[in-house]
Amino acid sequence: MTVAGVRLSTCTTKPTVNVHVAAAKATDRVVTHPAVIQGGMGVAISNWRLARAVSSAGGLGVVSGTALDQVLARRLQDGDPGGHMLRALDAFPVPAIAARILDRFLVEGGKGERRSYATLPMLSREGTVDQQELCVVANFVEVWLAREGHDRPVGINYLEKIQIPHLPSIYGALLAGVDYILMGAGIPLKIPGAIDALAVHAAATYPLTITGSVPGDDTLLRFDPADIVGQWRPLLKRPAFLAIVGSSTLALTLLRKANGIVDGFVIEGPTAGGHNAPPRGKVQLNEDGEPIYGDRDKVDLAAFREFGVPFWLAGGYGTPAGLRAALTQGAAGVQVGTAFALCDDSGMRPDYRAEVLADMRMAGTRVRTDPLASPTGFPFKVADVPGTIANPDVYASRPRICDLGYLREAYRRDDGTTGYRCAAEPVSVYVAKGGNAADTDGRKCICNALMATAGHPQVRAGTHVEPGIVTSGDALGEVAQFLAPGDDGYRAEDVVRLLLERQTL
Repeated sequence: MTVAGVRLSTCTTKPTVNVHVAAAKATDRVVTHPAVIQGGMGVAISNWRLARAVSSAGGLGVVSGTALDQVLARRLQDGDPGGHMLRALDAFPVPAIAARILDRFLVEGGKGERRSYATLPMLSREGTVDQQELCVVANFVEVWLAREGHDRPVGINYLEKIQIPHLPSIYGALLAGVDYILMGAGIPLKIPGAIDALAVHAAATYPLTITGSVPGDDTLLRFDPADIVGQWRPLLKRPAFLAIVGSSTLALTLLRKANGIVDGFVIEGPTAGGHNAPPRGKVQLNEDGEPIYGDRDKVDLAAFREFGVPFWLAGGYGTPAGLRAALTQGAAGVQVGTAFALCDDSGMRPDYRAEVLADMRMAGTRVRTDPLASPTGFPFKVADVPGTIANPDVYASRPRICDLGYLREAYRRDDGTTGYRCAAEPVSVYVAKGGNAADTDGRKCICNALMATAGHPQVRAGTHVEPGIVTSGDALGEVAQFLAPGDDGYRAEDVVRLLLERQTL
């Protein structure tokens, strides 16, 4: 067996993918897929350090592409400890843009723990050049740092639901040489075509989902790389695109109807952390208020084997036995999230990591599938960690504020213009925008909470510090296998090594 990839004898699907180089006379190059993909998690949980460590160890390190514009801005306002942002910004191909971002956000020595971060204007369909530049540069920085110091592949993960920054974000990742783009939490039919266009520096569009839109409405997001880089046209590679799906039906739809190549799939089951696909059919809840998944939600792996493209299994497969089982069933490998989220290389706040690992040695941290937490309407896994908004008292004490806005819903106003609302914003504001008050029950500001979990909590009025939220897969207890006796933590390379070395196929 090949530990860094997939050998044909252990996988009945195609073990390689054609990655198209963006040039008029480009030739295809073939790469071998890694057997272990590190999941893209939260806001900067899967940061560049984690992705670089995983890729260096032989897996596919994946940075989270969520809210990277905010992440870069806040890292700079924290003074850029270690100088990593400055180093990556120095590599950005348009120095004037990098200089503008530094002038705007860098605070020498850091802003101080009790001072607020600068509030960025929330993204909208119209956008501004400043917003597009920041998205491009932030994605470039994260991928560039993840790729620094090794020659192994690196990926980036996006949520389809967060549509407005897609095009400039993808372009920034392409400029940094990203090898894989992964996307879930939606149906990314138009992403392959956008990647193809941006890989040759062509203008691209993407349809924005607008509730209440009518035929004839302009719902397209637009981005032209020339607005960022002018006539500069470096050779870019076309990364592999992996769609994250929960069923063979969705996968088949993407293969048949996507406007470009879908190179493979990550199949996430309902036991995976983060956002989950809702149960098929009428939603029923158990006695703890969690959605019940049934036979209709079981994945038809035979169908995936027939598709002829590689697939990875996610959700409870983060063990050597899980990887073995996946390979036996024809998968190219597995995607692992929770084990990497809790390792020393993760971007999660050290106190949260320590709390979960310590509790795991005792009674174990409870993980609940909350059908209401996320403003997206998707079920969301929430770990019961003290001091986070999983605690009802902490949740109740937080004022309802929506000032990041990544999970807002776009809707059509009566005058035909586009408005934005979030079920986690103040109820009166949400209702005034045409929202249903019942939809606000239990909704949590995932955006601010995830930013806090990554160590960049907003401070309000110098006193209120945004609490975090920790998400985890159901198989949290399996993480114990990576802890050596007497150790309080472990590294990403320990996870990759244990998963790959214990294969006997």
